[in-house]
Amino acid sequence: MNIIVWVALGLLAGAIANAVYPGYQGGEILSTIILGIIGAFIGGSLLTLLQTGTLQLTAAGAGLSITGILVAVLGAIIVIYLWVLLRRSSNT
Repeated sequence: MNIIVWVALGLLAGAIANAVYPGYQGGEILSTIILGIIGAFIGGSLLTLLQTGTLQLTAAGAGLSITGILVAVLGAIIVIYLWVLLRRSSNT
């Protein structure tokens, strides 16, 4: 996939995930893009696991389509949740 498509998908998915997830996560545009790209990989890997039963690091279904954006947003929400858990446990 083209790098510009990855950046656009990362920005879109990261921004939607930040808006949907409750609370303030902070971060600038670069962290939002990285969040969305990591979310696309997490979501794609989970989608592949559900479809085939094998766990692979892939961004299957991730692209500038409705399905790809939904998969990336769900993966980004999972990443935000894990990040908040890690920050909360390290502060205590």
